[in-house]
Amino acid sequence: MFAESQSEAAERTFPQTLDLPAGNGLHPKAAGKHRQSHVSTTGITLNLGEKLIFYAMVAVLHAFSLLPDFVLYRLGIVGGWLGYLLDSRHIRIGLRNLALAFPDKSPEERRRILRASYVNLGLSAAEYIRLGGFFYRRLKRRVTYSRFEYWAKMNRRYPGKGAVILTAHFGNFELLPAAHALYGYPITLVHHTQRFLAGDALMTYVRQRAGIKVIRKHAAARAVLKSLKEGELVGIPFDQNAKRSEAVFVPFFGEAAATPSGLARLVAIAEVPVVPVFLLRQRNWRQHRIEILDEIPIQCSNDARADIEENTRRFTSAIEDFVRRHPTQFLWTHRRYRTRPRGMQPIYDRETRSISTAEAPKS
Repeated sequence: MFAESQSEAAERTFPQTLDLPAGNGLHPKAAGKHRQSHVSTTGITLNLGEKLIFYAMVAVLHAFSLLPDFVLYRLGIVGGWLGYLLDSRHIRIGLRNLALAFPDKSPEERRRILRASYVNLGLSAAEYIRLGGFFYRRLKRRVTYSRFEYWAKMNRRYPGKGAVILTAHFGNFELLPAAHALYGYPITLVHHTQRFLAGDALMTYVRQRAGIKVIRKHAAARAVLKSLKEGELVGIPFDQNAKRSEAVFVPFFGEAAATPSGLARLVAIAEVPVVPVFLLRQRNWRQHRIEILDEIPIQCSNDARADIEENTRRFTSAIEDFVRRHPTQFLWTHRRYRTRPRGMQPIYDRETRSISTAEAPKS
């Protein structure tokens, strides 16, 4: 456990809105105790129209979940292909990102990677439909753990403390926290409220039914520190663009990427390990493997600003290394380089929401 003075210091140092991306937390208790069948919309209020939309979406979700596996997975594949053929805006974003990440690959190779990424998204959507229902009870047969004993090692090294799970929008990223819960680690999810409130309520509904605990991002700082203090594992996807006021610029595939600084500040205060964890889809599509990598060394010197930048660079580098090995399962359609260092040419055309024709200079 942390000393009380650490907790008090954290509250003085952190704002109530923590500049962390939405993530997935984990807690070493019986998963079933945390499953919920009711809807929690804590932090948001739905009007009558939004409630009707929400219940209609729940009905559709449950109807689709009754389909046989082979039908649902084939629908996922078809949906992925349709997305690749019709989603022209995000296709351009994805190809631009892939050109930056893999300049040595041919355009045909980059298109193949992006097409496979869309198919993975379609399959993930099919599995998401089942996540809150009976698929959840079969999930443990679909997911294997590469190094489950690693958490025992972390417990011996950091007795009484939690850990940060560093992850990304990779594979079926919604399945990762649910699978952890089945292995005895229920989830605490730092959730960023969506503009479409009925859709936000649906996400909360599915996640809670899968044993995932939800914390709203606007009140996350104290709750995240409390979770770590109580020995929980708090998972954070760390591959999204950040606002300039919340970011440091570190290389991601050789290009300066605005990356949240909050995780590095959090780790400095809580003194907990950061462990990269990803869910890797296997060749037969239906099986997954949780990949646990080694703890990331944390720099701690007398220069706090330099430590934040260096540790953020290390976190980002760990994600890049894993994505390089398995590029077809990464979400390439996010505008990762939307926030640019001052004076640098934009990579994405903000007015047309398409891709700049000029090549952005390397950082």
